[in-house]
Formats: sequence, structure tokens, C-alpha cells
Amino acid sequence: MNQRPTRRPAPRPPEGTPARAELAATARAGLAGAVRVARWADAALGPGSDGATADGKATLSEATTRLAAADLGLSGPEIRAEWDTARLAGLVEVHGDNARPGWRLRAWDRDDSAVLRGWVALFDAWSLASPEPADQEPGAVAEVVSAMPQVLSFLQLSAGPVPVEQLLDLLQQRVTELRTERCEVSYAPDGAAATPEAPPAAPAPAGDTETPLPPLLDWALDALASVGALTRADGHATLTPLGSWAVWVKLEQICVAAQSPAGNIEQSAEDMLRGCAQLRPKAARDEYRAWLAARPVGRAVTELLDGARGEDALLRGLAFEALRVVGAPAEPDVRAVVDEPALRPYALLWLAEHDGIDPEDAHEVLTREEATWLWVDTAAAVADHGEAEMLVRHLEAAVQPTVPMLLDEVRAVGHPRTVQVLVALAAAHPDPALAKAVRRAAFQVHTGG
Repeated sequence: MNQRPTRRPAPRPPEGTPARAELAATARAGLAGAVRVARWADAALGPGSDGATADGKATLSEATTRLAAADLGLSGPEIRAEWDTARLAGLVEVHGDNARPGWRLRAWDRDDSAVLRGWVALFDAWSLASPEPADQEPGAVAEVVSAMPQVLSFLQLSAGPVPVEQLLDLLQQRVTELRTERCEVSYAPDGAAATPEAPPAAPAPAGDTETPLPPLLDWALDALASVGALTRADGHATLTPLGSWAVWVKLEQICVAAQSPAGNIEQSAEDMLRGCAQLRPKAARDEYRAWLAARPVGRAVTELLDGARGEDALLRGLAFEALRVVGAPAEPDVRAVVDEPALRPYALLWLAEHDGIDPEDAHEVLTREEATWLWVDTAAAVADHGEAEMLVRHLEAAVQPTVPMLLDEVRAVGHPRTVQVLVALAAAHPDPALAKAVRRAAFQVHTGG
């Protein structure tokens, strides 16, 4: 008998953690300069504005930097630093040479969640916030970046100042563990791999390597301090309330990812959605959350939309259910697919609900043709994965008041699965007269009549 996996309790927020509103206020204050530059770029460089660039793209060129510095009373380096912070926090989104305001900038004043998500995004990108030491090997820098989560967890558990020397010892231990996990193999002087008679040497302790870790730890702590995650004084490091809260958020995400009820965390989006097809709605949402917690939001949204573009209509509907769990960060990508016929009705409903329209009334944003297309697409999902009775009941979901009107509009809407849906409906419906009319409609669509 299969046993359900033991669910780990999520870590509790650190004692004394400020309220969410207080944390958001701190984040707003810390990112005020980046918000100011992002809003300046939106107003001064956007299409239709007096300072818009010739190509309509809000790029931060040298000329743009000088203009921003003059308007905002800052130096060029200050403008560029705040612009970089705005990009890392998702206040602006840059695609090649094209920049546009991020959803977080639009929601900044009214949505504490948007502010905290932006700050966590900056926290995640701490290693990009400060230039890495130029005289250090990239591999050593990467090892330190990989080891810092354990150092941050220790700081969070300590709930107070920790000597930097103690953090250095922990960093050295973690780097050694990382090298051991990679099973680094030493090679003989002539280039041949070590033989069983001459086993590979164990990785040397980090403190004995040619890469000194103290300067790299200093760089990491300074970078984390620059984003507001910690403070340094008198040879000690202390997490700020925001930093402590962010580390707790990361630990909680790890616990959520470990609690996947159906074990789909490592699956592709399409396989994960298939695994959720037979789950009840709440269990499916739990699975979506676990899957999302295990990967970057942007990549997850892209994978879900790619899965929605496939031929399986059931996966299309489930993908947008998963995107509802993602919430606001998915808005730009969902809005970008509105012009794709197969995704348009789903995207319009998602956006309507995101804008606050009651889900029961969201269908009103669809045209009659879009609603009919969605009816056929949903019927295709039922025909492929549901029972005959469900397909018959699906008739009640049509916007048309009569079956003849439905058949006329279904024939005209041009859904690629129209024939299969009508044939399946005719086979399932208990009314012979209605079944005959549906079969005739299927034949007419099939023959182009």
C-alpha cells in the first residue's frame, strides 16, 4: 500500500519579525531611488512623451543618462546604479534594447506584495548588485555564491550579530562540501586519470587552497549589505529585518517544494499538468505551488504557456489554472499571448479575474465568437478525458439559447477540433433527434458545407 509522504511543517517567521506592511514600507524606502528613475524613464522616454527616443524604446543610453541626471539632480553613476537596481527588482523589464515598466512599478503604491516581491527579486540577485572581485577566479566566485545560502540561514537562525570569522569558517566548510559533492578527481602529471591503485586525492580544505576566501566573503557580505539584507559593524554581520524575512521566505519555499503531494516537482510543465488532471482542485493547486516554488517564476510561466499551446485542450485549461496560482508576476506574459487564437479566451478570462472582476462574471469580457471557441475547446478536453455524461452536461455551458444556434455558431468559429467534438456529442446524447442534428452538423463541417 502506498503511503502518503510525510509533510514537513513550514518554518515559522523569526520572532520579532515586523508586520508585512512595515516590511513593505522599509522595502519602499530602500528602493525609492530605483522607483524614481524607473518612473522618470516611463514618463520621459515612453512613446508620445516629449523626450521619447526616436525608435520609441526607453533605453538608457549615454544621452538618456545625462538627461536623467539633469532632471533628477543625480550624477551619471547614480542614475546607472539606480537603473540597474530597478532592473534587478523587476521595476523595469528590458528585452534587448527595449525597456518597459514592469508590473511591480504599476502596483508599487497600492500593493505591498508587489513591493516585497520586488525586494526579494533584488535579494536573489545580490551577486549581481556589486561587481565581483576582478582578481578572483570565476569558479571560486561561483562556489561562494552557491555556499552563501547556508551562511545566510545561519545568520537567520542566530537572530543577531555573528562574527565574520565564524561565517568564514562556515563558508570554508560549505565550499569543501561542494567540491566533495562534485567528486573532483585529480589527474596524474602526465594527464592520465588516477588509477584505482592511485586513488584521487581528497579535495583540500578551502582554507588551504590557492583561492583565499576572506576577500570573497567580504565581497559577498558587502553585496548583501548594498541591497539592504544585512549590516556590518565591529567585525560582525547582522541580518536586517528584511533580510531575515527574505531568508525565511526562501526556507518556506524549500519546504513547500518538498511537500509535492503527487511528486511532480521535477517534471516538465506538460507532464506536471497531466499529473494534476485527476486531482481535486485544492490538491492540484497545492501541486502547482510546489512546482512553482522549485523554479524561477519567469521560466515557469514560459513553460506553462508553452504547454498551453499544445493540442491537448485539457492542458490548456490546467495551465491557466496554474497561472492563477502564479498571480501578478504572470501578467505581462499572459497579456502578450492575447493575440494567439488558441490562448486568447483563456488569457482574457485570466486578465479579467486579475483585474478584480468576479470569476462568475469574467466571461462577459469575451465576444460571442470567443465564448463559442472556448466552449468547443473545453468540449474537446471533456471528450478526450471525461465521460459522456459530462459532455452532454457541457451543453448547458453554451452561451447560445438553443442547440440549432449553437451548431450554427460552432460551425462558423473554425475550431480545429469541431468535427471530433460534434461526433462525440452526437454519440453521447440520449435524444435521437438532437443527436441526428449534431451528426449532420459534424458532416457539414467535415465536408466544408
